[in-house]
Parts: sequence; structure tokens; C-alpha cells
Amino acid sequence: MRPSRRTLLAAGAALPATAAAPAVAAGRDRSVTRTGFERLAAEGYRRLRGRRVGVVTNPTGITRDARHVVDVLHADDRVNLAAVFGPEHGFRGTAQAGGSEGRHDDPATGLPVYDTYLKSGRALADVFTASGVDTVVFDIQDVGARFYTYIWTLYDCLEAAGLAGTRFMVLDRPNPVTGRAAHGPVLHPEFATFVGRRPIAQAHGMTAAELARLFAGEFLEASVELETVELSGWRRTDWFDASGLPWVPPSPNMPTADTALVYAGTCLFEGTNLSEGRGTTRPFELLGAEGIDGRWAAAANALGLPGVRFREAYFAPAFSKFQGTTVGGVQLHVHDRDAFDPVRTGIGLLVTARRVWSGFAWRSDRWIDKLTGSAWVRTAIDAGAGVEDVVAGWQEELGAFRRVRREYLLYG
Repeated sequence: MRPSRRTLLAAGAALPATAAAPAVAAGRDRSVTRTGFERLAAEGYRRLRGRRVGVVTNPTGITRDARHVVDVLHADDRVNLAAVFGPEHGFRGTAQAGGSEGRHDDPATGLPVYDTYLKSGRALADVFTASGVDTVVFDIQDVGARFYTYIWTLYDCLEAAGLAGTRFMVLDRPNPVTGRAAHGPVLHPEFATFVGRRPIAQAHGMTAAELARLFAGEFLEASVELETVELSGWRRTDWFDASGLPWVPPSPNMPTADTALVYAGTCLFEGTNLSEGRGTTRPFELLGAEGIDGRWAAAANALGLPGVRFREAYFAPAFSKFQGTTVGGVQLHVHDRDAFDPVRTGIGLLVTARRVWSGFAWRSDRWIDKLTGSAWVRTAIDAGAGVEDVVAGWQEELGAFRRVRREYLLYG
């Protein structure tokens, strides 16, 4: 993370003097959180007037009454909607992890849908240019973890918009696991991939609009005309269920907001030979492998990790690791989400799994290093480090990220 702030936004999109100022005045009505799209629509789409618009979105881009924003915009004569851009899993969400829907025409609207997945830089800028749009609007629900790829779609699209000379607008949505603080290791640049382009914390504690501001201010080489449409009625301490918004799975294995709560920690099991619960009804809450028994749950509970308990569990994944095989492991039960730390919990589960199960192994491609952002977690655990020692190893870098993050926050 650069120690100093860089202002790369175009005129009219500068950062406010007080970066952490609340988006709306004190005494606001907090009974309903209004998304960026709702606020845009309430203004009569004046910010899109005279523009040829493309939308980067997926099934989470919905209104309060569960209509998709693309369908709403397409039906409104005040907006010239010309294209849709789909991320991983696709615009309508039909693809599994690591897949997309490709270039096609949307059957419902007839709009051309362009695939952004695994495209970046000039290649993605050329897609924006070919689409003929002059304004790209981003509206996707994130889940608050660095390795969830939609924030890197945001980064890539923001960068490509700068290269293409295209205006970029982010319609904000809540961070479903609150925006209280950042947690976990910070990515080292040499470990950058599509599950982590730039040095941010594993649980970043930011909304999409805040991340866009940080990306533009800290990392982009070219300036971009960035505009954000903020939330109203949302505070950093709010969980998703306080928003009054409907939950739509952002990806096939993110079925509930409870999944998002644990994901920033238990997704680390993708980097091991254990199942992370894909192919079950509780992905990332169920973890296990063939040959594990109740000793793992006992060892995990003995750590006394705040806000969570572990139940001995057995399950047979319908797909992914151990497909059709009954495996043993644990199920996480978060009983105090305010106390719960998903990253510390994920580390605790890795430490105890390695200690109680002789079959424990990291994936041969060292995917765990890509997920955690460095070799530290893997090498420390292999050396026999405990949870506190592993967590202590990233505190200095996390502190530096928190200081920079503070400059780009929009909400109190």
C-alpha cells in the first residue's frame, strides 16, 4: 500500500475534505437502507441523461421489489441502455465458479451482453469501446472478502474505463458483514491474481463505492471520471438483515448472508485438500474430509474463539471435492456475530485440522498463498505456529492498510 494518497479522479469527482463523513445527516430514517440504484432512480436518472449506458451487473442487481435493474432501465425511456457486461458466473448467474456466460444477446431485453470475466487492461477497454457506451455503471452485491472476484471486476472495469475514456459510476450496496473494520492479512504484490489484484486486507470492511475510491486514489495509473451514488440509511455497524433489502445469492455457493459471514475465513479451505462445503446446502459453513472425526470439532472448540461454536458433522457433497462420499468434519455455528472474527476463525480451523488429521495437505498449486496474499500463513502453520502467532504476523501491514482505508470511507 502506498503511504501517501493519490488523487486521480477527474474534476468534479474529487474526494470530500472529510473522508469519513457520514453519507447523510444525523437523525436520518434508518428503517430502510436505500441503494445507489434507488437513489439514482429517485432523481429521475438525471445523472445518466444524454448518456449511452452500459451496466456491469449480475443477479444481485435488483430493486427492493426484486426486479432486475437492467430490466427496469431497459423499460424506461429516460435511459439509453445500450449494453450489459457480465462478471464471473454471468449476468443472469448461470455459470459455476470459474465460469461465465460468454458474449450473447439477453433473451429478456435483446441487449448485447459482453463477458468481462478474466479480461482486464486494454483488452477490457476494447470491449467497452466496441459496445459503443460512454458511461459504465457498476451494480453488484459484494460480500466483503478480498478473494471474492466481483471487487476485482470492479477494479478491472474502473481501470479499463480510464483507458477507454469512459465515464464510470458505482451504485453502492451494503457490505453485508458490516464495515466496522478491516481484518486479516494484506496481499503482497507478488501474489496478485484475480482473487487479489492489489494490497488490501482479506476482510476489507468497505462497500463497493468505497473500494472504487480507494482503487482510483491509490492504484490506478490513468485517471478516470469516477462518480459514486452512495447508500442512505446505512451505518458501518449494520448487518445485511438491517437493510430491509432482499438477499440474492451473488454466486451459486453464497446462498445466504450467513454464508457471507463466515466466508472471509473458511474460504481458505479452498487452498487445502479438505472440502469447503461446496456441493452442500451450507457451503463454507460445513468443512471436512474423509477420515476426519469428532476430534477436530473438540480441538476447534478448545481454542475458545469468540462468537462461534463447532459441531461434529458428516456430509456427502453433491459436487466438488469428495463428490458423493461421506466425509467428517465440522459445522460452524455463529452465536454472536458482533464478536465473531471470520479470519481468525479460519486460521484456527486450519491450525487444528493440521494437528488432528494426518491426511491434511495444502493444494499442490499453493492456492492458499493466493488466498491469504503471501506465504506467511502456510509456512507459519507448517512450522507449528498457533493461532495468535499466525495472526500477529500480519498486524503491521494491516495497520498500514487501515490508515489508508480510513481516507476513502463514506459512511459513519
